[in-house]
Amino acid sequence: MKSISTTAVSWKKQSGSVSKFLLSNAIYFVLAAIFLVMVMINPGLLTLDNISFILSQASTRVIFALGIAGIIILGHTDLSLGRMIGLSGILVSSLLQNLDYPRRIFSSMPRLPLWLPILGAMLLSALIMILLGLVIAKIKVPSFIASLAFQLIVMGILSLYFDYVNDSSPIGGLDDGFKAFVQGGFMIGSVRLPFLVIYAAIVTAIIWFIWNKTKLGKNMYAIGGNPEAANVSGVKITKNLLLIFLIAGLLYGLGGSFEAARTGSASNSLGYGYELDAIAACVVGGVSMRGGVGTIPGVLAGVLIFQLVSYGLVFLGVNPYIQYLVKGLIILLAISIDTQKYVKRR
Repeated sequence: MKSISTTAVSWKKQSGSVSKFLLSNAIYFVLAAIFLVMVMINPGLLTLDNISFILSQASTRVIFALGIAGIIILGHTDLSLGRMIGLSGILVSSLLQNLDYPRRIFSSMPRLPLWLPILGAMLLSALIMILLGLVIAKIKVPSFIASLAFQLIVMGILSLYFDYVNDSSPIGGLDDGFKAFVQGGFMIGSVRLPFLVIYAAIVTAIIWFIWNKTKLGKNMYAIGGNPEAANVSGVKITKNLLLIFLIAGLLYGLGGSFEAARTGSASNSLGYGYELDAIAACVVGGVSMRGGVGTIPGVLAGVLIFQLVSYGLVFLGVNPYIQYLVKGLIILLAISIDTQKYVKRR
């Protein structure tokens, strides 16, 4: 009798572990199944050229996602990401055009070193994100509402600048050196490795170190997990929040600059909807919208899987409206699974 009881307990534990594993990784299984169906429909999706292109696209998305992931772990969100990408891309594009381009915006300006406009875009984005952080931390405006307001404000700023320096057509003729720096790559056997993958790897390593090896990273998780307890423990919530928002701004500025060069031009529509893709990738990768939970490998996996599905839909020629539908369902599913995990923990 005792043996039967022990076996039943053991089976219950194993069943619980399997159930927990399936719940924690359900979104990966679903997205992997969707991608496998796409490959079965058109095996050409997995060519080396397509894989290289997907990695290039995913690299800029990784930079954006790592920025917003820190904000989500804090227990907040940011709807201004896409507009920040657009602002950074337009600013850098207008300052880095070929000298012989007939429609050069600042025709009398000498050729600038690549790092200067990129650094300027990063600092501008960081400043705006610090202001957003102050509104959230000091005035106590919910991050959803505050970032929505900043989304509109930044949209107004970038559109005014875009119309002022341009005639509403995309800014083109980007500096050849700038495009080569971002669009270039080198061959490893028969596979082309884009430079963007290397840049994303460097950014990932830096953010991993911040999250896992610094006091700021520990405080970030503590604030997201339980802000009241963190405050009682002596964690300076406002200071740490502003630092995380500053880092996000720097990453938005860097990623926006790279995205403009990757696409070869910039307009005031650059970055539209990127905030939803970034949030979705984070949630798919296990970053909890309730705060306090998230890992670098999870963010990377979320971005890559979400990008594979997104590119697959485009590659198969799926109606753009259906693509929105699929992405919306993926976000809803990911949030639902995250909520169920929270309920289970309770």
